[in-house]
Amino acid sequence: MATRIHLTPWSPDDLPLLRRSNSPEMTAHVGGPEDEETLLARQWKYVELSGRPAVEGRMFRVSLAESGEAVGSVGYWPRAWQGEDVYETGYGILPEFQGRGLAVAAIRAAADAARTAGGRRHLHAYPSVDNAASNIVLRKAGFHLLGDVKFEYPPGHWLTSHDWCLDLTAPVPGHSAPIGP
Repeated sequence: MATRIHLTPWSPDDLPLLRRSNSPEMTAHVGGPEDEETLLARQWKYVELSGRPAVEGRMFRVSLAESGEAVGSVGYWPRAWQGEDVYETGYGILPEFQGRGLAVAAIRAAADAARTAGGRRHLHAYPSVDNAASNIVLRKAGFHLLGDVKFEYPPGHWLTSHDWCLDLTAPVPGHSAPIGP
């Protein structure tokens, strides 16, 4: 039986989780760890995003449903991509919790939240072509690989990424993650 997760909108109390996610292992495919100033700016960006209407995006803390233990983050936010208004998604599961299907469950739950919010038809993710684990997660979550693209993340750092897309008008099979308190 798969481990169930719970998503909670990102809050000021989630800074310790963000710090744990800022390790060399967790940031290897996105330019490495951020300095404290950049990390604090990211924290408040996440808090602000989660205080807006859901159609404008959302960041979530991912927790184990049974224990409430925080295991990572997932979110979606609007962006323009190749002439279309879409949502982008990103996620991270702490190393000690990887390999349990939590990332797939988190991405599916975020897709459900974006679908419910409305406003955009497609949800995209852009992992590095070298990030095998993230590419597998997205395939398992029901995304379709559109091809390779040059993608800037973080600013000033260009990656060759895969462009994965999920049609939010289609159901996401196999998801059962509660959202909210």
